[in-house]
Amino acid sequence: MREELIMRNVATLVQVKTPKYRINRGLELEDAKKLLRESQNDRLHALYVLALYLGMRRAELLGLRWSDVDLEEGTLQIIQTLQRVKGELQFVPTKTETSERTVPLPGICVRALVTHLAQQQREQAEATAWMDSGLVFTSTIGTPIEPDNLRRSWHVLRKAIGHPETRFHDLRHSCVSLLLDIGVPPHIVARIVGHSDTRVTMGIYAHASVEEQREALAKLEDHLE
Repeated sequence: MREELIMRNVATLVQVKTPKYRINRGLELEDAKKLLRESQNDRLHALYVLALYLGMRRAELLGLRWSDVDLEEGTLQIIQTLQRVKGELQFVPTKTETSERTVPLPGICVRALVTHLAQQQREQAEATAWMDSGLVFTSTIGTPIEPDNLRRSWHVLRKAIGHPETRFHDLRHSCVSLLLDIGVPPHIVARIVGHSDTRVTMGIYAHASVEEQREALAKLEDHLE
């Protein structure tokens, strides 16, 4: 149509159904606390802290550089991801424009990153060959972490907390649910985790438990009496 070779774009007649995604709210509060405790001795403890507190995607965590982190100001910039493309690990832009964001770091995240940096410096000093990738989360020789290697680390932890079927991505959903549970407005939550629309944010939270529904209806009953 742009070249004026045809008069009508027949592709506009195609009807595409809205895809349905399996959404899991992730870990409840006590299980999230247990994960933080169980991961204390994992060399990637700081990664799990950021996943739970900031709702960062796996690719965002693996692509995070120290140059994107300001420990003094307590901020973190998410501007690239690490993904396997055509069989090779590559740094690519974030998922969407809204995924590129600057997030303030709560104290626990700063402390976890400071400890992680000291650990990484020790690994660098002890390594016979170190590749300085500039990444926050690396292998023991400084190279980018294979996504499958992170999966192996996560599988050990999820079993330890009694959730052998929980996906790593569900930690992102956990962050959203926990923030909404404490009354953080959806548009703020969306900004923290990089959702393009608050409807996506609320879609995760929409799967309320029966007890939550019961509590809500009980409040309405008290209000109407």
